[in-house]
Amino acid sequence: MTARRFDTAVIIGPGLLGASLGLALKERGLARLVRGVGHRQATVDGALRVGAIDEGGLDPAAACEDADLVVICTPAALVAPMIDAVAPVCQEGAVITDVASTKSAICAHAAVRWPEARPFVGSHPMAGSEKWGPEHASASLYEGRVTVVEADPQGAAPGVQEAVENLWKAVGSEVARMDPARHDAVVARTSHVPHIAAAALAEIADAAGPEARLLTGQGFRDTTRIAAGRASIWRDICLTNQGPVTEALDDMAARIAEVRHAVASGDGDALALFFDSAREARLSLEPPAAEPGQAAGQP
Repeated sequence: MTARRFDTAVIIGPGLLGASLGLALKERGLARLVRGVGHRQATVDGALRVGAIDEGGLDPAAACEDADLVVICTPAALVAPMIDAVAPVCQEGAVITDVASTKSAICAHAAVRWPEARPFVGSHPMAGSEKWGPEHASASLYEGRVTVVEADPQGAAPGVQEAVENLWKAVGSEVARMDPARHDAVVARTSHVPHIAAAALAEIADAAGPEARLLTGQGFRDTTRIAAGRASIWRDICLTNQGPVTEALDDMAARIAEVRHAVASGDGDALALFFDSAREARLSLEPPAAEPGQAAGQP
């Protein structure tokens, strides 16, 4: 794997993910200049303060005119508008990707925006935190994490998919190619609905009254940690992956209804079967043990 060294990398949205990527690019010498573009000056100033970017501003089109790498790190709903904003100014040979948690709508939009030789290939690094903002950024955020890269991007310019994959490998990720629709269907069940479930659990616990704070153990804290995430991010994720999230919620609601019936009717055998099945399912989802010196897979 030989990662391309970029002259000017632009990170649109230098929050947690964007600023972490900026730090990783700088630490590994993957870009001569890292430029940040924010929606608010405070975010740009924060990214400058932690050293994630070398310069910054608020105009994505102006920032991208001389860029040979553009990474869109905005919330999912803003990726398509950003593609439209930078498409007219991007130079030939530029590489463009994103970090959004949903892929189908974004990749389809890019294919329409660039019907031939598109420089965009979608990405989704399985990395992040319930915290946000450049002050929480880390150059090691992507190490040992899986990054999904759009498989078989129709009309992609030669070498773009390889450049995107090598970028993520160079910052420590393990790369997996996946069809955008398949990605969205799976991640609805492994990430999006679990976040909704964590949020619902936090709400019903809080509704129990002030004693709930005294009676929350580590298990509750582990299960609901992600509910502390930024609401607007998860709103956009749900709205850009409506079909798969709705289907997964329906499946979860049906399973919860079955468990509720078992509890209400005192059916111990059904409950034991449920918990045994869940235990086996959880064990089957453990990532394989990493070989010595190999990155460990999913977060």
